Amino acid sequence: MSAGTDAAVIIDGPDTIFANLRARTLRSGIVLLAVLAYLSYTWVAFDMNGLIDSAKPERAVLLANDAVAHKVHVTKSMRTGETKVAIEGERTATYETPPSWVETGDDSTRVILGDGYEVVIFDNAIEMYVPDYGTITASIIDNRIETILPEGKAPPDWLRAVPSKFDARPDLRKRVQMSRAKIEVHRYFTGWENFFFPFNSPLSTYSFMEVVSLIFNDQRLDPEMANWRLVFDTFWENPDWQHGNVFVALLETLLMAVLGTVTAAFVALPLAFFAAQNFSPSNIVRFFVRRLFDLLRGIDMLVWSLIFIRAFGLGPLTGTLAIAFTDTGELGKLFSEALENTDEKQVDGVQSTGASKVQVYRFGVIPQILPIFISQTLYYLESNIRSATVIGALGAGGIGLMLVETIRTSRDWENTLYLILLTLFLVIAMDKISGSLRKRLIQGRNAQG
Repeated sequence: MSAGTDAAVIIDGPDTIFANLRARTLRSGIVLLAVLAYLSYTWVAFDMNGLIDSAKPERAVLLANDAVAHKVHVTKSMRTGETKVAIEGERTATYETPPSWVETGDDSTRVILGDGYEVVIFDNAIEMYVPDYGTITASIIDNRIETILPEGKAPPDWLRAVPSKFDARPDLRKRVQMSRAKIEVHRYFTGWENFFFPFNSPLSTYSFMEVVSLIFNDQRLDPEMANWRLVFDTFWENPDWQHGNVFVALLETLLMAVLGTVTAAFVALPLAFFAAQNFSPSNIVRFFVRRLFDLLRGIDMLVWSLIFIRAFGLGPLTGTLAIAFTDTGELGKLFSEALENTDEKQVDGVQSTGASKVQVYRFGVIPQILPIFISQTLYYLESNIRSATVIGALGAGGIGLMLVETIRTSRDWENTLYLILLTLFLVIAMDKISGSLRKRLIQGRNAQG
């Protein structure tokens, strides 16, 4: 074979192969050790052991139960001797006639908790019957609470009995409490109480079909308004769930997101031409516009919100400006990069027709970046629905402010879940609408999928 036609083949020997393998193994080991060292440092720095020890999963279970169920309080005051039955302990939701599972007598009140559990309330004592366990008695003697268990029985895990308080919670649906001030029995029911109509409304006793029949009935329940108006107003002005206020808050959140995103898009697009290298011949102009984009997007939306709250006070304007400022920086960078990637042939073709500079931009540039412009703007609109909720929690208004207020009370978690579900529904609806718009505007009306 001639040297001119054959290429020399160099084959590494075993020593070279093993040396390369050892080097790669060593590098992989160093990387793995570095990752483990970093994770170990973060574990200590964030005090993960302390966080795990302080975690209360049982508290999370109770809150989850409160979010999907409501409780009825049977309360006896030790000072007045009066016994009341009320939903969530509210005075505005107190039963005049106790429900069937509460039996009142001359000297005692019997509460049926279900699953075989019963509680009998006396003047200064209670008897709690527990299936397969027996009767637990708690009495106030000499200003102390004394608890007597069935003979030969050990205290159950769910019972906390001390001289100052008796607290029994056999499961998530039942609770019995006794102190020197009052006796309280809780029974939980699945569902949100008085969601459609308030407790004291005459409509609260109507079934769904009865409400429908009432709407189409000519005989008015309230002489001053039609039945359909009565049903709507009673639902809309429900003081417990505040459906009308919630709707207005959702609308504020939507308006903040839409107005802020649209403002940012229309401000960012012309600025993007000054930041694009192929459209802005001045290095100085290009540098300052790009640094402006860095400034706007470098400061987080929450920080902008705090700044505008300080400047303009609380309200939707704060959220709108925070979204507009942040998105102007982000969309401006995206639009400028899209402009730098435009096809020069299409631009040259429009210029060859003798078009003006504005016409070149209109027919040679805009059609190329329009899909990106629409797609990115709609995507940021979806994201800003969530952002507007968070900003609202800081004081910008909207559903976020109502959500943080319900969380702060730590009481009516069903209201919190209600607001979260409405926010989720709004985000999903915006996702579907924006997806449909993208297909129609970018792919055409006959786009499938």
